Amino acid sequence: MAEKIRIGLFFGGNSSEHGVSKRSAKNYYDVLDPDKYDVFPVLISKKGMMIATGISKRILLGEDEDKLLAKLPANDGGILVSIDALRDLKLDLLFPAVHGNLGEDGTLAGLFRLLQIPFIGAGLRSHAISFDKVITKELMTVNGIRNTSYIVIFHSDTEKPKWESVSKKLGSTVFVKAANQGSSVGISRVDSAESYAKALQDSFQYDEKVLVEAAVENPTELEIGLLGNDRIITSPIGAHWAPGQVHGAGWFDYKNKFVDNSKMKYQIPAQIGDDKSQELREMAIKAYRVLGIKGLARIDFLMSDNGEIFLSEPNTLPGNTNMSLFPILFESAGMSRQQQVEKMIELAFDEFKRQQKISYSFKELGSEKLGQFDIKK
Repeated sequence: MAEKIRIGLFFGGNSSEHGVSKRSAKNYYDVLDPDKYDVFPVLISKKGMMIATGISKRILLGEDEDKLLAKLPANDGGILVSIDALRDLKLDLLFPAVHGNLGEDGTLAGLFRLLQIPFIGAGLRSHAISFDKVITKELMTVNGIRNTSYIVIFHSDTEKPKWESVSKKLGSTVFVKAANQGSSVGISRVDSAESYAKALQDSFQYDEKVLVEAAVENPTELEIGLLGNDRIITSPIGAHWAPGQVHGAGWFDYKNKFVDNSKMKYQIPAQIGDDKSQELREMAIKAYRVLGIKGLARIDFLMSDNGEIFLSEPNTLPGNTNMSLFPILFESAGMSRQQQVEKMIELAFDEFKRQQKISYSFKELGSEKLGQFDIKK
């Protein structure tokens, strides 16, 4: 019998998506074949500490996190002790199911690379770029991938744009978004000076940088899943409408995504015609490559009444809850969640092998020969 692959399954995190991550990880855990894999859950607590795998597993399987962690002694060793504990597990593969901060911002990917262990998903740079809504839009614009008009506001700006100037430039309805957050946290739909002021206050709770972008009138929200490194496969395109969205008021907020989506309307595959489907698929693959994403992603789009398609945002560690669209889209094409995970694992090992072949030049420094500096005091 072949030796089992030892997988570290990371979940939790110190972000507003902590609970979502736990649900995603539990669904991954349930489909990882116990005959092929030994799975070691690793919880990242709400305070950002990695928790021992024994307790992490109990929490993943449903025990109360806050009560269990309250009984633990303070860990004065901090992160270095946790890293040593990871090494002691002799893991073959690292599987991040941490959404938002620490996961999709690239923090864990950077740690995984330092550990020199294969891991699922994009590298640090791709995560960080994709997680920042402003940088993503700027890259999309430079590379000719259509997205909505926008402005950027910093918390440190002494004079922030007034609603009158914003609405004149972007239209009477806009979205105000914290630049570095996920799952619709720190996002508000705005159509007045009063709601604009409240939205800025809310978004600045989550980031020092805020994106204000034009709304697409009566949009159809579209999404597509992607799996691959250099060779990319795509899921069928999905469409969805939030309650009231057809009339311009509703949108796909946190509640609709994770709490109660019983009133959402979904259509898979999206009935947008072959030409529009092909256009969206090409936009998604181009964006995936521009951002340097590896492994997996879900990319979201908006389509206007007249059929114009706008890239909304990429998600480099898409959710895997019962309501999450990424796995549902691939399931609709006959690819089970277990098959999806097997593909992610295959891609992770392939990417690690590719990284190992990259050449790094190291040159020894000789004695220093300084030039002449003309410094005037």
